[in-house]
Amino acid sequence: MTVGYPFSAVVGHDDLKLALLLNAVSPAIGGVLVRGEKGTAKSTVVRSLAALLPRVAVVAGCRFSCDPAAPDPSCPDGPHANGLSPHPRPARLVELPVGASEDRVAGSLDLERALTEGVKAYEPGLLAAAHRGVLYVDEVNLLHDHLVDLLLDAAAMGVAHVEREGVSVRHAARFLLVGTMNPEEGELRPQLLDRFGLAVEVRASRDPAERAEVVRRRLAFEADPAGFARAYAGGEHDLALRIAAARDRLPALALPDDALRKITAVCAAFDVEGMRADLVMARTAVALAAWEGRDEVTSDDVRTAARLALPHRRRRDPFDDPFDDTGGQGLDEERLEQALTDADDTPDKGPDGGPDDGGPSGGGGGEQAPVSQAPVNPGTPYRTRLLAPEATGRGGPAGRRGRTTGESGRAAGARAPGGRLRRLDLAATLAAAAPHQHRRGRAGSGLVLRREDLRESLREGRESNLVLFCVDASGSMAARARMRAVKGAVLSLLLDAYQRRDKVGLVTFRGAEAMVALPPTSSVDLASGRLARLATGGRTPLAAGLLRAERVLAAERLRDPRRRPLLVVVTDGRHTAGPDPVAAARRLAGVASVVVDCEHGPVRLGLAGRLAAALGGTAIRLEELAADHLAAVVRDVRRVA
Repeated sequence: MTVGYPFSAVVGHDDLKLALLLNAVSPAIGGVLVRGEKGTAKSTVVRSLAALLPRVAVVAGCRFSCDPAAPDPSCPDGPHANGLSPHPRPARLVELPVGASEDRVAGSLDLERALTEGVKAYEPGLLAAAHRGVLYVDEVNLLHDHLVDLLLDAAAMGVAHVEREGVSVRHAARFLLVGTMNPEEGELRPQLLDRFGLAVEVRASRDPAERAEVVRRRLAFEADPAGFARAYAGGEHDLALRIAAARDRLPALALPDDALRKITAVCAAFDVEGMRADLVMARTAVALAAWEGRDEVTSDDVRTAARLALPHRRRRDPFDDPFDDTGGQGLDEERLEQALTDADDTPDKGPDGGPDDGGPSGGGGGEQAPVSQAPVNPGTPYRTRLLAPEATGRGGPAGRRGRTTGESGRAAGARAPGGRLRRLDLAATLAAAAPHQHRRGRAGSGLVLRREDLRESLREGRESNLVLFCVDASGSMAARARMRAVKGAVLSLLLDAYQRRDKVGLVTFRGAEAMVALPPTSSVDLASGRLARLATGGRTPLAAGLLRAERVLAAERLRDPRRRPLLVVVTDGRHTAGPDPVAAARRLAGVASVVVDCEHGPVRLGLAGRLAAALGGTAIRLEELAADHLAAVVRDVRRVA
């Protein structure tokens, strides 16, 4: 039996431990997202939580963990009779691997029964296994989009719907969702980010004494896991009892009106979207009071709840750090205190409006003044048209840019394998074999299968690409005040890359050389920061920029061969230093390329178009990059037609 690291032995990480414990007390909070650099024991802390959770009473033999007191009426293993004896078992911590298949997560046809008995039966997946327990996703920011969609549906409804391979199943899937991630490897989709009730940032301690204690305990655990666990058994037992007692106290605990007013005032002050933050804060404050053994929520509970529930909900732009409000971790403390003070000073609402209900105290009516919209300046990011490789990929990393076929993505049918069978489509295989059973002399319940019956799944999806920007920062751009527009365009493309989960890199050229301003990375935040600090001026060594881009792509091809590159060259096409860029461009002819033409003025030389032709790519003018411009062109064409 594997011995886990004790929760009570973890040094530091107080916010993380508190967030996990509060979710153990009240799973309705909605889970925890743990962000932090690698090597900070994120996974260790999460995995150690399972041993503290109260045992779960289930219906004996039910694969979906039905509660005997209130069994799921739609349980695939049901219906269950009333008054069944409970079968207690430990709460489960189910790990969802980043590379898991959709079948593994949602469930699929039971292969054994289909092949031996010729019947369709459902084999539950990880969502069913995690019901009434913990679903843990390490590196949750790298989870494939089609798996994120499954998680979102289950987290929103508490129910998993499975429609696949001729099987239609609905089962309960309520679980405590915990995810860990390293933000350097990319951020989460906003929809999934908002589904986590609480979020904490973890960092390694800078205190040498504390770091030494972490190492000392870890070495002791590795030397004798069982003995180390026994040394902390008392602390683990006390925590488990405290969680159970807090759960029992929770239903009777009161949330006073003044505490609720503070919660809503804080959410309004931090301009969070929707009402989920208010609900999460309320549930967290109540759970915290129960954890501390109080009968009523206090202002301190509201303050702590805000620090845990709001940091990841304040984000307005993908390039804003959701945990950085004042240059450090967490919320702006002065702003939080001001919101709490303002809530204390606000009178309660009365039923008939007037000054006592927070309405207007005189004149001007109750309508708010219209919000003015500032005109969009050239440096403001905007939604861009899709730039993607024209050819279809073959199983690249999941994302949202280039088209791909492979082992991930949505099911798109089945076919007879042209060579080695890579992914069996069982339903299609059985359907192909079924008409021939009588002729093949089938006897009994098993199916007679032959090689020609085999079918493989066809899956179509979108892949994540490497988008390498090669940006002209020379004087020919800056002299005509184009660099502001160019930076805005590249920033917009970075925003698009963030949303499509791409890796990005940045090469710039000016003066007499080209440089790698940012090696390929999954963190577009880093790229946007380097772009903001980009120096401009000097001559235009266009060939040097292309050759540097070629070297970056060659190195990345060895490091990440499955990820297809897309080269985006942002330039007016001029070159005033170094060799002719045409020869350098031809060396990149096998790479999907787009040239964003920044040439300006009534007379255009068309140099960017020639560069695109040498690259074997396409050219678009800078002003045509915006998606709204493309939509306007389409409308004009339709109007003329």
